[in-house]
Amino acid sequence: MVEELLTAAAGVGAAGATYLLAAARIVKQYERGVVFRLGRLRGRPRPPGFTLIVPVVDRLHKVNLQIVTMPVPAQEGITRDNVTVRVDAVVYFKVVDAPAALVNVEDYRFAVSQMAQTSLRSIIGKSDLDDLLSNREKLNQGLELMIDSPAVGWGVQIDRVEIKDVSLPDTMKRSMARQAEADRERRARVINADAELQASKKLAEAAQQMAETPSALQLRLLQTIVAVAAEKNSTLVLPFPVELLRFLERAHQQTPGDPPADADEAPPGPPTAPPPSPPVP
Repeated sequence: MVEELLTAAAGVGAAGATYLLAAARIVKQYERGVVFRLGRLRGRPRPPGFTLIVPVVDRLHKVNLQIVTMPVPAQEGITRDNVTVRVDAVVYFKVVDAPAALVNVEDYRFAVSQMAQTSLRSIIGKSDLDDLLSNREKLNQGLELMIDSPAVGWGVQIDRVEIKDVSLPDTMKRSMARQAEADRERRARVINADAELQASKKLAEAAQQMAETPSALQLRLLQTIVAVAAEKNSTLVLPFPVELLRFLERAHQQTPGDPPADADEAPPGPPTAPPPSPPVP
């Protein structure tokens, strides 16, 4: 009798252990367990840790709640200003409603990928080339809104969308390079012209100051000679003031007996006859 009881107890224990092994499940911290009993959704998702289900009757599906990084394949399109470009992006999303991610959509990863590709092509057609190159933050927000709108019903939340690279044709790259070079040349010419204008104003002020003080011109000449001599040149050029050359020219043209050219009196002319005297009555 005792042996039969021990055998029965051993059988019950083995059956209990088998049932426990078949019913025991472990849900990780970043997962949620969704239970389907005979094909119907059963209650709320199971929290992380140890949980039990009914073997054969229940099915436990684990849903990852971590942020998923999904690259969007490069999409080729024509911008609003008729430029052909290839744009690729990356989408960051996560599941916030595990039952909806399993019930409302067959494969939420594939659905998000297709929606991202469609939205990226739509963004390319609505944008200009300058916006794709310089105003990406605004395009990222618009792309995120376009993907997030249908994804809400799938239990998925779009965390961030980033445009990674914009590929341009070689002809467009050369055109943009020529445009940038022409723009830099234009700015350089404007800067040079502005510098010449400022320098001319300062030179006019310096010339006026030297005209009031002639000795300043001589000091400036000496400074120029010192600056040229500091270079250790074999040939030294000494400039002469223009006033000195003009003075020597006037001195050479005048004779010793002639009056100065700037005299106030006019040179004497031929003698004239005196006026006739009136008749005597």
